[in-house]
Amino acid sequence: MQLLLFSTIIFCSVHGLLGVGRLQSVAVSGRLICDGRPAAGVKVKMYEKEFFLDRKMAEVYTDMNGMFVISGRKREISTIDPKVNLYHKCNYGGLCYKKIGITIPDDYITWGYTPERTYDIGTLNLANKYTGTTTDCLN
Repeated sequence: MQLLLFSTIIFCSVHGLLGVGRLQSVAVSGRLICDGRPAAGVKVKMYEKEFFLDRKMAEVYTDMNGMFVISGRKREISTIDPKVNLYHKCNYGGLCYKKIGITIPDDYITWGYTPERTYDIGTLNLANKYTGTTTDCLN
């Protein structure tokens, strides 16, 4: 098990240093509301799901209308597995943030630097309960 872990770490390090793999990109857009009002200033982060630790690809905040557009890119041998996390306090008074994770379909991944299509998540009401919502203090 230790040998497998060590081999994986070495492979990932060499992979990153040498730039092995194809450059892939993805873009996501949407609008966030809280009880019918725009959810301004909500943190939106894009990650590449990895075996041990997800790697951040990009970060933005929603505008005064609750809208966002985020795009990221990563060089990877296999197809990237991107997700977007939303960190909000809509109807929540705790110290940390509520986190909603959204996986991006493979159809929206583009080979190259610039995404050809944008995955539109539509309008999400953060006051709703979503499967997989967690609390995050270290976002």
